Order: sequence, then structure tokens, then C-alpha cells
Amino acid sequence: MGVFVFLPLVLPLTAWPVARLAEQHLHPRTATRLLTAVGGVMAVCSTLCLALLMVVGTAQLPGNPLPDGWSDPEVRAAVPHDEVAGKAAIPALAAVLVACARVVLRHHRVPRRARRALAGLRAPGVAVVPDTVPYAYALPGGDRDRVVVTTGLLSLLTPPERRALFAHERAHLAGRHHRHLLVARLAARANPFLLPLSRAVAYSTERWADEDAARTVRDRRVVARAIGKAALVSRPAPSPTLAGLAAPGPVPRRVAALLRPAPSARTWPPVGTGAGLAAWAAAVGTAVSAMSSANSAVTMIRILHAATFL
Repeated sequence: MGVFVFLPLVLPLTAWPVARLAEQHLHPRTATRLLTAVGGVMAVCSTLCLALLMVVGTAQLPGNPLPDGWSDPEVRAAVPHDEVAGKAAIPALAAVLVACARVVLRHHRVPRRARRALAGLRAPGVAVVPDTVPYAYALPGGDRDRVVVTTGLLSLLTPPERRALFAHERAHLAGRHHRHLLVARLAARANPFLLPLSRAVAYSTERWADEDAARTVRDRRVVARAIGKAALVSRPAPSPTLAGLAAPGPVPRRVAALLRPAPSARTWPPVGTGAGLAAWAAAVGTAVSAMSSANSAVTMIRILHAATFL
């Protein structure tokens, strides 16, 4: 394994340029999918790296319940500075697992509570809540997908802006944006270096829904006005993994993007551009991270197989 076992912990830094440039130079749909894939793979590799280091660290603890063979010198020699890195990986991995578990629990708990609260509203697809507080968000639920909006927000929008609102929220549901947001949040919890990707995914999902809404209503300015009004008066969705028209973030940039022509639907940026170079750097970093993790895992399995009864 050598020093390569540490690479997945730092290779997420190679994705920072694409996280910054994707929102400016890629179609929001392409940016969302690219950043989600890069962040997910790098997060898995980073967590696997911690797990491998934890095996070494746990094997060094006095009185550990694991087989004595795990403390063989061959195991310690496989990781540089094993005593420090191995033991440090134990609390680090525990913190990652706890943080990810909290994100997953909240991701399931908040929509479940929202669906119970809306059980009395029978309108399929749309739940209009009699509330003066203005807000709207997309509530995923498989066959029970719903757009939740209050009368307070609807009263502030014109009929064309209401159509833009519903088109935006339906785009979130059709694109399953809550899944992209969940993966991005989990990735940021697994490795803090992936936090810029998580923020970029949150923005690109909103831009994706903005563009779909603009194509549906055929008026980009109407969508821009609806976003601007909602951002001024609305409160955000009850969970960061529930997408909504008034999602927190750079609303002025979203409005400015809608006042420009629609972005190109090219699936991959040209290599000669900054975005193209950043995308390839992120792809290479992801591939190297995956190969390093796989190599470390195979090596560790062989070592443990030779050192224990496994």
C-alpha cells in the first residue's frame, strides 16, 4: 500500500476547480450529475481509506479483541506511520459514520413527517396548505410525489409566476434532485474537502429546475421574477435535501442566469476550456482515488488472510 493509502483523503482537492467552474460553464443537468458522481466516488474511497487505516490502528491497541495475527509486523509495515495514522483513523471513521447516519435519518424523517401532516389534503400531486407563511418545496415519495405550497406564497404571485413555481417544483421531482442532494451531503460529511462540491450541487440542482421551468412556461423572465419574489418572502424547505424554489444560496446569480440565453446542453465541456480541464482533472483524481482504494483494500485483505485464519 505505502503512501498510496493516504491519497483518497486528499484527492478531493482535485475537484475544487470543477466545483467552481461547473456552475458557470456547464449545463446545470450535466454539472449536477458530474459533481454528484465525483463526490460520491471520492467519499466512498475516502471512507474506505479510513476503514483500512482503522484496521491497522485497532490491531495496535493493547487487549484488542481481534486475532493476534493482525498485529504482525507485516501489517504495520504496510502503512507509513501506522501507529499515528492508524489510531487517528478510529475516531475519524466514527465521526464520519455518525455524521452520515444523522444525514440519512433526517433525510427520511423530515419527508415522513411532512407526508403525515399533509395526509388530510387529498389533492393529488399538489398540496396547497392554508398558511399565511409563504413557502414551497418538492416532497418526494415515489408514487406520492407532491408539490407543497402555501396560500401565502400563491397570493403573492401572478398566474404566470404560479405556473413557473409549479414547473420548478415538478422539475425537482422529475429529476430526483433529492437523491443528488443527499449524495452530496453525505460526501461532505465523509470528507470535508468535498464541501465545495456539496454546495455546488445544491446550486446546480436549483439551476436545473430553473431551466426546466423556463422551458415549460417558455418565458425565462417569468421564472426569474418568480424566483426573485419567492426569495424575498419565503422561508426555505424544512430540510436541505428537500429542494424548493426559494432554496438558500446565490439567488441573484440564478436570476442573472435566467436573464441570459439558455445554456448549451453539451454533455461534456471542450478540453481546451477551463471547465474542460477542470472536469478532466476531477475525473482523473476520482479514478486515481478509486484505484488507490482498490489496491489498498486488496493488499489489506491479502495481509489479513495471511496473518489470520480468514
